[in-house]
Amino acid sequence: MPNNNHHYLLENRKRESLIPANLRRLFLKHLEYTLGKDNFSITRNDLFLALAYSVRDLLVERWRDTQQAYYDQDAKRVYYLSMEFMIGRSLVNSVINLKLMDVWDEVLRELKLDLGCMEELEWEAGLGNGGLGRLAACFLDSLATMSIPAYGYGIRYEYGIFSQKIIDGMQIEIPDNWLRYGNPWEFCRNEHLHTVKFYGNVVSRKDEEENEIRFWVDTEDVMALAYDIPIPGYGNEVVNTMRLWSAKSTREFDLHFFSEGKYVEAVEKKMLTENISKVLYPADKVIEGKELRIKQEYFLASASVQDILYRFRKKHADFSHLPDKVSIQLNDTHPSLAIPELMRILTTHERMEWDDAWDVTVRTFSYTNHTILPEALENWPVWMIGKILPHHLEIIYRINDIFLTEVMRRFPDDVQRLKRMSIFEEGAEKRVRMAHLCIIGSHAVNGVSRLHTDILKKGIFRDFFEMYPDKFYNVTNGITQRRWLKKANPGLSDLITRHIGDRWILELNELEKLRPLADDAEFRALWQAAKKENKSRLARHIAEKKCGAVSTDSLFDCQIKRFHEYKRQVLNILHVITLYNRAKDSPTSITVPRTFIFSGKAAPSYLLAKLVIALINAVSRTIEQDKAVKDLLRIVFLANYSVTLAERIIPAADLSEQISTAGTEASGTGNMKFALNGALTIGTMDGANIEIMDSIGRENFFLFGLDADGVADLRANGYNPREIYNRLPELKAALDMIAAGFFSPENPEMFRPLLDSLLNQGDPYLVLADYEDYLRCQGEVEKVFLDRSEWTRRSILSTAGMGRFSSDRAIAEYARDIWKSTPVSPDRMRKDADIDGLACKLPDAFINPSKEQD
Repeated sequence: MPNNNHHYLLENRKRESLIPANLRRLFLKHLEYTLGKDNFSITRNDLFLALAYSVRDLLVERWRDTQQAYYDQDAKRVYYLSMEFMIGRSLVNSVINLKLMDVWDEVLRELKLDLGCMEELEWEAGLGNGGLGRLAACFLDSLATMSIPAYGYGIRYEYGIFSQKIIDGMQIEIPDNWLRYGNPWEFCRNEHLHTVKFYGNVVSRKDEEENEIRFWVDTEDVMALAYDIPIPGYGNEVVNTMRLWSAKSTREFDLHFFSEGKYVEAVEKKMLTENISKVLYPADKVIEGKELRIKQEYFLASASVQDILYRFRKKHADFSHLPDKVSIQLNDTHPSLAIPELMRILTTHERMEWDDAWDVTVRTFSYTNHTILPEALENWPVWMIGKILPHHLEIIYRINDIFLTEVMRRFPDDVQRLKRMSIFEEGAEKRVRMAHLCIIGSHAVNGVSRLHTDILKKGIFRDFFEMYPDKFYNVTNGITQRRWLKKANPGLSDLITRHIGDRWILELNELEKLRPLADDAEFRALWQAAKKENKSRLARHIAEKKCGAVSTDSLFDCQIKRFHEYKRQVLNILHVITLYNRAKDSPTSITVPRTFIFSGKAAPSYLLAKLVIALINAVSRTIEQDKAVKDLLRIVFLANYSVTLAERIIPAADLSEQISTAGTEASGTGNMKFALNGALTIGTMDGANIEIMDSIGRENFFLFGLDADGVADLRANGYNPREIYNRLPELKAALDMIAAGFFSPENPEMFRPLLDSLLNQGDPYLVLADYEDYLRCQGEVEKVFLDRSEWTRRSILSTAGMGRFSSDRAIAEYARDIWKSTPVSPDRMRKDADIDGLACKLPDAFINPSKEQD
């Protein structure tokens, strides 16, 4: 151990590096030497980059010490594999977690710069699309804050999913070129390059002991290149790693083709190879798209498993100990091919016996399910898996054969159970059910809300639960309060801190101390003022985006999320049309002016979801042109939904729309973000809504609609949406207006597919069934909103009850129940630390080239 004097010098140097004068010097140094700029050539983007590099420097020392501590203590590591990480902007989040907001504000003010303006120059990373990716990002923040040794593994998408534009009311997709100006937070790790194989054949060869080994040969290879991004914890010196893989060709250039003048062919292979990491979720309606999706998923799985084993080998030779040092969490089924990939490596390259390798694999993996929708449960054609990954298909067949043998032993003479539980789904086209592979190949399977987990156990995975009851867990999702309250809502978070202290930043249950303040008139007034300022900020943004002027006195009614039929944005717009008709009949019937705020993307090939976006914009256009109504009702559609946009909308929201069909939303995290920021919720008994309602109080939640059992009963007894259409005059009027082209006179038949879905194709998500109760509940919303003091009291109680919905709590449950991992803090007294700040000590072989190198 270093002596105390050495430790004192190290800590003193660290403190000195954080004083404003030294941070100012660091910023100017990057401006001049890293970016090579002077007063005559500097740009706004240069200012942002200089600040980002300066903050990154502060992360790197902590990052280095954290990683070394993990090695020194031989810590068990958690590896979180996810196709998405919707991390948002990193600048201010990093400064907050370093607890340097005030210091950097001072430094930038002296330079006549503003941190908020600098943040606006940062491009948001195009690494995710929706709740799955944002959850993963929250989990990375909590893992670091709780000092859990962890890596996040994903793909470095060159163009993200897409950038959304609204043209003539329709969603138009354009490439999201988020890397155009580079990413100052990433480090390219050229030394971490793994070969990922596709296609080819599987052959048998005998080893030196005459054992038959299956080898994968004649493959087409792609290189996976690592890019690392530091993920800081809050105020604890811990910096974990998010490692993203970029696809690189094994052949950059074919000189033979080029010499013959075939310039396209010379680079064609490189271009096709690197398509793997171009975009998130390529369209899979065609064969080529499906193949690319499978390639993406295996690319992530293979590169990550190889990297994990590379790190394990640094300390260990015996792979039977892998589960003691490694826990791999599969964030939904996208990385499921990691299971047969680990089996392939253990049996083929490490020569482990099958049973031993399978035991290691199952104890290493755990799986989080995020959906019960049949179309979202991934399954791939057997022939396609066999074509792209022939060795893995063999392995999956063997896994399935052994598993079904065990099923037959446990449940003899139950042929139907065998069919239901098999990894392979029989039919016109035999398919591989990836969720079944995940359940069979993992030691733990968890749902993400109480209701969701209950549905998994009693519904779609009932057979598996009956066979493996101890495998199933519930871990209700959570969100990080550092980003979703402290960063997104500084006015409210400062108010909270002034009254109850700042322990809530790490212990969200501290918000319970707000409950008595809900009855304090002076505190309610301060709470209202913070909300008003947030609404004013959003109103300015709406005006800047040329979406019209909105009144901050109106009720901000918000639904921001991915567009999908089960999320029922169409129910929301039917309510708007109903209010429009009421206002036309009698303007005084609208007692509460409303601004309806929508944001979200629809998958490019999802016609009905895109039609709902078009309908929202068509209704908005109609209302905007109607002078008699437009001061009572406004619709705003904010394009290109992102974390940054959510950070603007959520703090300003009065009402949060969480109106999915009961039993379809696994959890939801938008519901948590809104409630944490004091929005009241109108919602169904779905996902985490139920737990939120239990925590904040039923009286503070606007509940409507069928519950999951009611939905099942209605469907079982024969649901007839036309009967409801004929029974409810306001609903009939709204649907008839859409059908007649009232909102689309230039194309009256435009919304016919949407109407067919609701009236002629069974209304699969029971929009019409819940319409009447939804309107009743919206009437309750208006009555309470008219009493601003009561609304504010409920808003405070909503925030006060959100303590258990921190991602810190969720990570603590994963670590305790599933990963069996413990916190590790970086040792600031490292033996190789140097008081001059250089931790790298060059080996003799580098200093003296004459010495033989390893």
